Amino acid sequence: MSALASDQALFLLHNGLSSLKTEHAVTKRVIEAIPHDRGDYRPDAVSKSALELAWHIVATERRFLSAVAAGEFDLSPAPMPESIKNSADLSAWYGPMFAEKTAALAHLTGDQLAKMVDFRGLFQQPAVGFLQFVLSHSIHHRGQLSMYLRPMGAKVPAIYGESYDSALAKKA
Repeated sequence: MSALASDQALFLLHNGLSSLKTEHAVTKRVIEAIPHDRGDYRPDAVSKSALELAWHIVATERRFLSAVAAGEFDLSPAPMPESIKNSADLSAWYGPMFAEKTAALAHLTGDQLAKMVDFRGLFQQPAVGFLQFVLSHSIHHRGQLSMYLRPMGAKVPAIYGESYDSALAKKA
């Protein structure tokens, strides 16, 4: 993404926040579908556990939303809080964190959003451009996590329209 004018950056913020908030609700449903006693499930020895993958989604959103607000990335380690033991704990932590981080973005100026930000020396783009990046990242990993659900005995919630499980629940 090349340099942006202030008004363009504000437009992208408005659209990006709208998409993030819509997808946040879906991601939260998928995380909440992880059975509380199955967070250690992994489909393969090299895969993250369900709870680790869910934490990866949430922690990455926190890191990227914070970077947009700060105009730079804080790449220090961000381990999962010890208070998070299962998907319910993570969902309870995720909701307020997401609300706080997205609310902070609403106060940014167009110039702050248009500021070029470096990501690990790999690429640079205007701060607001990282909203699309984190949105794609979350959707990608949420898709992986949703594939864990049935093998661990869980129901798959509606994501983009009804799932088999949500349609059955509706009929019941």
